[in-house]
Amino acid sequence: MFLLDDRLPTADGRRPIRTRPSAHAPYGFEEIGALEAYMDNYRGARTAVIVGAGVAGLTAATALARDGWQVEIAEVGPLETTSGGGLCLTGPSLRALDELGLADACLAEGYGMSTITHVDVNGEFAGEVRLPRLIGARRPATVGIARPALHRILHTEAERCGVVVRHGVTVAAVDQEGELVRVRLSDGTVRQVALLVGADGIRSSARSLLGLETSLDFHGQMVWRALVPRPLWATGIHQFAGKADTAGLVPLSARQAYVFLTENGVERSVLPDAELAPRLQQLLEAFPGRVEEIRSLVPLSESVVRRPVLTALLEGAWNRGNGVVIGDAAHAPAPQMASGAALAVEDGLVLARELGRHDSVGTGLQSFVGRRAQRCRTLVETSVAIAGLEQAQRHHEAYRLVDSCHRLMAEPA
Repeated sequence: MFLLDDRLPTADGRRPIRTRPSAHAPYGFEEIGALEAYMDNYRGARTAVIVGAGVAGLTAATALARDGWQVEIAEVGPLETTSGGGLCLTGPSLRALDELGLADACLAEGYGMSTITHVDVNGEFAGEVRLPRLIGARRPATVGIARPALHRILHTEAERCGVVVRHGVTVAAVDQEGELVRVRLSDGTVRQVALLVGADGIRSSARSLLGLETSLDFHGQMVWRALVPRPLWATGIHQFAGKADTAGLVPLSARQAYVFLTENGVERSVLPDAELAPRLQQLLEAFPGRVEEIRSLVPLSESVVRRPVLTALLEGAWNRGNGVVIGDAAHAPAPQMASGAALAVEDGLVLARELGRHDSVGTGLQSFVGRRAQRCRTLVETSVAIAGLEQAQRHHEAYRLVDSCHRLMAEPA
């Protein structure tokens, strides 16, 4: 009889990783061998449906699958519709991804950075925030990465762990049946599972079906993003204070970056696609210095988007029976802290850890929410406070708050 040694690399050069809960690892997971993983599965498969194949859903699916769960993801959109924009994976994101063995893949696809440079309304240097390095002094503190690249890394790893990802379907109805959840999907199929996870974003349908209601709060800002060629001087995050708005640049790779602009004191509205690039260029005219170069790059962008700054925060429980919501479905911050992905990845890991520590799913979910609620509340409320300071033109106070919040988020999850 031959046993697979899971410490040997696979054909693609990667060593398969199997984990189990452990109090000694930062996120509570340690590697186990193939035979032990098989025996864990033999004791009885646990089943879960996750709604949403975004950062939170894919991370949770991978962490649960590695812990012996049989996981299916229902994602309403087709695989090809992943947004072409970019995002920041801050220190907590990288620390959590490193626990999954995925941080280096993200660093290879993205652009590593460790500073935020602030520039005042006159185009002069106004200070620098040195971000905490949470995955070692020789690796960067944060990484800018294109959303399709991050999605590909997470999606590939989830499927490698045995997760089934179904596109074009979502959840239509939910009924609690004792210790099981009966989930009817939009294609008419029904699942009876031990766990339902709603990871379908700020406008979560799973949240509503579980009877968990929250408001979506608009903060008088519209945020713009455009993919542009990376200027050679952009080796970190740059943020520019304007007399009315705030702008910035985030590298995503050696060749690409995204420019952002936060438009203050506006109502929610929708502009025709043809007007987006010209309007963004017009708004950037108010900024001096290097923003002029950024402004000249906007016509080269294949993707300009404009979205309202919305936040959501569930008060009280995030779970009902054996159903729970995570990521933006439970706590959606404003973009000012660039940490929504960090909370989402942490949620997925901590969810698997707490379920592994408790005999019942319900008790594990209560423990999960207890661990996560205050940390996520602090991030959301801080992001809203920073948005308010920006609108009041109190930029130096906003810089200090950003710095202190990043250091707070550096604490263990």
